[in-house]
Amino acid sequence: MTTNDSGSAPKPPAKDPWDLPDVSGLTVGVLGGTGPQGRGLAYRFARAGQKVVIGSRAADRAEAAAAELGHGVEGADNAECARRSDIVIVAVPWDGHAKTLESLREELAGKLVVDCVNPLGFDKKGAYALKPEEGSAAEQAAALLPDSRVTAAFHHLSAVLLQDEAIEQIDTDVLVLGEARADTDTVQALAGRIPGMRGVFAGRLRNAHQVESLVANLISVNRRYKAHAGLRATDV
Repeated sequence: MTTNDSGSAPKPPAKDPWDLPDVSGLTVGVLGGTGPQGRGLAYRFARAGQKVVIGSRAADRAEAAAAELGHGVEGADNAECARRSDIVIVAVPWDGHAKTLESLREELAGKLVVDCVNPLGFDKKGAYALKPEEGSAAEQAAALLPDSRVTAAFHHLSAVLLQDEAIEQIDTDVLVLGEARADTDTVQALAGRIPGMRGVFAGRLRNAHQVESLVANLISVNRRYKAHAGLRATDV
């Protein structure tokens, strides 16, 4: 007896992993948008035509940074940035990560949150990974924001390259982690808005620690070779 003979419905074809949604109309908020990584991401997305709002603890500081970036970027305090955005990227320093997210739980409820924070320590031997009690910065974010959809991405990007106006393309892949395919697809599509960049699904949030930790290795690579190295996943 064949599957159809038994009355079972035929299995639908597998979804193309590169069939990603159109995210061009979404507003991207960047918490920590006045820091190097936040400024760089804001600049790249705005340059690609995305509506961008950068957040800071002080609205006037965010507004000044937004004016410097141009491309229609707007500045606001962190709470207003979260309220006005469809997707919110967390690019704050690790030592302020928990406090910032706790203070924005209400504003981030229902939002797609993308954590790109790398918990790192530094000593005479260089950078090394820290392991938060929750397992990773992304898992800490998920614990602190139970009403948000938390993903993790944009960990391995050079702030220097992101902010360099002379560079047209950023040659790198972005590892994207999360619990819901619709959310990781959206973040992959957002990464693909930046020329030269590609978002690649890399697992659930429980795998975020090793992705965040790899930044310590990249810092060592960059120091030895005087580079701004990124990552590429081959055969994908």
